[in-house]
Amino acid sequence: MSDDRIATEIQDIRKILAERISNDQIREKAFETLYEELKQYKDDFLLQAEKPLLLDLLLFYDSLNWFQEGLVKGEMSQDVIADSFQYLIDEYLELLYRRDVGPIDSTDTFDRKTHKAVKVEETDDPERDYKITQVLKRGFARADRLLRPEEVVISRYQNKK
Repeated sequence: MSDDRIATEIQDIRKILAERISNDQIREKAFETLYEELKQYKDDFLLQAEKPLLLDLLLFYDSLNWFQEGLVKGEMSQDVIADSFQYLIDEYLELLYRRDVGPIDSTDTFDRKTHKAVKVEETDDPERDYKITQVLKRGFARADRLLRPEEVVISRYQNKK
């Protein structure tokens, strides 16, 4: 093979490599643009999905500020404070209901599926075994699925014979 032919083939190989590198750079830029667009779509989608909840939380924030101003100004009697605070609780529950979240039904007997016993008190009455004596935290469910079990204090029968 002659030197001219080898030089020509080397030159052809260089052209092919340069084209491949150029194509790879173009492809890389296209993927970067695509990933950036996908990230933007994801961010916009998340904002649109969260926006109703965030607006509801802002309304609740306004109610909390109104309540605080009334307390600071000392304009409220004890009855008005109690009623206003109950209004805040009801408003917050309404926020949860809008998202299909609500408190679980209360029972007086311990159920491992919906309750979490955080304290046990002894009883000498066998009728009080596994009875709930106090609810420390309400349990909540969403669409019939437990989100948080109810935290309770239960009594346990202790036979002391």
